[in-house]
Amino acid sequence: MKILLVGGGGREHVIAEAVARSTRNPELYAVMSRKNPGIARLCKDFLIANEDVESVLPYAELQKIDFAVIGPEAPLGRSLADRLEEKGIPCLGPRCAPAQIELDKAWARTFMRRHNIEGCPAFEVFDCGETASAHAAIDELGDVAIKPTGLTGGKGVKVMGDHFDIEGAKEYVSELLDAGSVVIEENLKGEEFTVQAFSDGETLAFAPAVQDHKRAYDGDKGPNTGSMGSYSDAGNLLPFMREEDYEAAKRIMQDTVRSIKKDVGAYKGILYGQFMLTATGIKVIEFNARFGDPEAMNVIPLLKTDFVDILSAIADESLSNLNIEFERLATVCKYAVPAGYPERPTKDSIVEIDDEGTGDALIFYSSVYEKDGQVYTTGSRAIAVVGIAPTIAEAEKIVSAGLSGIHGDLHARSDIGTAALVDQRVRHAASLRGL
Repeated sequence: MKILLVGGGGREHVIAEAVARSTRNPELYAVMSRKNPGIARLCKDFLIANEDVESVLPYAELQKIDFAVIGPEAPLGRSLADRLEEKGIPCLGPRCAPAQIELDKAWARTFMRRHNIEGCPAFEVFDCGETASAHAAIDELGDVAIKPTGLTGGKGVKVMGDHFDIEGAKEYVSELLDAGSVVIEENLKGEEFTVQAFSDGETLAFAPAVQDHKRAYDGDKGPNTGSMGSYSDAGNLLPFMREEDYEAAKRIMQDTVRSIKKDVGAYKGILYGQFMLTATGIKVIEFNARFGDPEAMNVIPLLKTDFVDILSAIADESLSNLNIEFERLATVCKYAVPAGYPERPTKDSIVEIDDEGTGDALIFYSSVYEKDGQVYTTGSRAIAVVGIAPTIAEAEKIVSAGLSGIHGDLHARSDIGTAALVDQRVRHAASLRGL
């Protein structure tokens, strides 16, 4: 089987490793906007080009690709999955219409309301010219999250308290409404967690829950980032979760896929549900139409089931016949990022990795590029370091040791996966439950 991977970040590197582990001995090809050295050395061939239809489609036809895996969300919005499937190339990645669950936050919320899907917060959608009504909604809801309706790379959502007061919220809404539409919703308070699942349009196969950390500095301080790292426990649940929390998330995701099929067609690919454990139950923060980054690094290395078998089952809509299993081990992922990230990151600085110095840690290249045999930063998250062990604490030690083998003008959070931070989450969840 010839598999084409679209994308060149850390998420795509871990997918490439999963393809390389397959006992089916597939040939891997890639289209990426810059040369990710980790992906490149696993490929039979690759193309450095824009990750869009005009580049990917001719390359896929030239290489006679059997299956495509679309890593990032932007190509989904450009109908890449639609165009590939029209050429007879099935995809891990939904067509553009089902992908609206991520691509358009207004569509996602109104969809949830229309189908009475559990966990939908109070919200309203406003279009250009409705500034006065939007300001009134802020006054009514009081404590709000403000979301541009389109893709913002995980950095467009702002919430009261963290980013501004009520007047600042109104200013931000006015700014957004000058250019387009906006979702204003209640500001959910609690503990976040993510559940990801494979979907063939009917059946979902769920991965263990993961919690990521968006703040740039230790102690959850500093500006928001794409994510500085994440962890999972040895099993499906995080330490602060109960089984009913995970089951509620699964039920919401199953209802979502079932309702999407009714509205716009089968959802085939990855559904990522970001949830908030609140004092009143599980709420949906948002859905994504692809693996998370870094959450992919927590779950894909744990796959016991052959990744290529999963791709085949999704293409055949036979996922219900495949028992997808994950190792019952804990994981911790920490990102090494350029100095000054995210506000004033250094760019084009050299990164060197001492393979012996990284020990048992897994290393995934992210927003870097290779030139003349040397790896350089781009200004975004550079290297993901992952530890896998029977406990979160042991996995964190592996990551900390692994980071010592990475050299450059980089920094990473030291507290992700530590007992102190995990215990803080457990105590917070207990207080939400009134314990």
